[in-house]
Amino acid sequence: MATRDLPPLTRREALRTCLCGVGVSAVMPAFFGRAAAALAAEASANDRILVVLELSGGNDGLNTLVPYGDDAYYRHRPTIGLRPPRLRPIDDHFAFSTGMAGFERLYKDGRLAIVHGCGYDNPSFSHFTSMAYWHTAAPNSGEEYGWMGRLADGLDSRRTPNFVVNIGETQSLAVRSRDHTPVVFDDPGKFARQAFVQEKPVFEHVAEPSRDANPSRTYLQEVARSARDASALVREAWARYRSPVDYGIVPLDLPKVAALIAAGLPTRLYYTAFRHNAFDTHVHQADLHARLLTYASDAVAGFLRDMERIGWGDRVVVMIFSEFGRRVPENTSLGTDHGAANLMFVVGKPVRGGHYGERPSLSALDAGDNLVYTTDFRRVYATVIDGWLGFRKTGELLRGRFESFPIFA
Repeated sequence: MATRDLPPLTRREALRTCLCGVGVSAVMPAFFGRAAAALAAEASANDRILVVLELSGGNDGLNTLVPYGDDAYYRHRPTIGLRPPRLRPIDDHFAFSTGMAGFERLYKDGRLAIVHGCGYDNPSFSHFTSMAYWHTAAPNSGEEYGWMGRLADGLDSRRTPNFVVNIGETQSLAVRSRDHTPVVFDDPGKFARQAFVQEKPVFEHVAEPSRDANPSRTYLQEVARSARDASALVREAWARYRSPVDYGIVPLDLPKVAALIAAGLPTRLYYTAFRHNAFDTHVHQADLHARLLTYASDAVAGFLRDMERIGWGDRVVVMIFSEFGRRVPENTSLGTDHGAANLMFVVGKPVRGGHYGERPSLSALDAGDNLVYTTDFRRVYATVIDGWLGFRKTGELLRGRFESFPIFA
């Protein structure tokens, strides 16, 4: 019989192969059954994906999840406060903004967790500074690497190519890593090194490293090869991707994430954003903000439907944040100014939906008329890092111990 060499099994494939062999015997010892269960849990954890969506500009949490049952909300916002019928009630106290049908459905299906009062000590009201704090999970520290970059280093010491993907015009600090090189692109169809036609054959050729090669040259060759291969994979995945799912008028970059997941890339961490400080609503906020929330809600709901369609609904979770909330009282321009504490959302089929964290008081504001934060935002990071991705060293990664929420079963 003719034989041929087969490529070595990946860790994931090996685990699955072992589990198939375990499952055929009904007389395995009990300890082997426990080992099989542990392997199954590890294999499942190794398949899990986290998608982070940034709402840049400082989203107004109070007009996202409206505390319509609290009269103080309307005293602070007599003009821009949202009232029925511009609300989608989820209980007798809170309601989503009118266009957030997608979030309302996800919440009522038990797939959307709302975390209240997220912030940190000594908050910055600068977009750039506060975003850097959220990107590094290290307020007021000057941390060099992003929290997702450090997470990638902890999860994957082998530096698996394409383990981290950042979709955007520029690389986010959140994915900056000591060991991993994130794949960063905007338009997947044009993701390639720019060059004149005559130069492309030179750029696309990467010499194979020799054993006696200069270490610096070898490193540069590895980076060049990784970039070439990643761009080809992304272009092919996007070219093959077709979906009947409606992501709404502004799908953000979530269909691009879906295309890469559908193509089977080994990426476990995706980072993208609703860009260009869209949520910085200082002037005439009401209609603009409602539209932005509708776009985001529709896109997230569409993405999760798409994950169900391709069979990844159980393995993908989305975390949503903004660099700060807005000041509680409306301003004279019928908008809101930079604030402090805000909401975070964790969404997906594996999520235990509901409210988490202590709700900040609208009657006990700080000296700047801001909500006083009740939840360190790193508790939510710890929740998705440990509870979802299974990385236990959250204290080391986040530079401190932060209690997780029971958002995952």
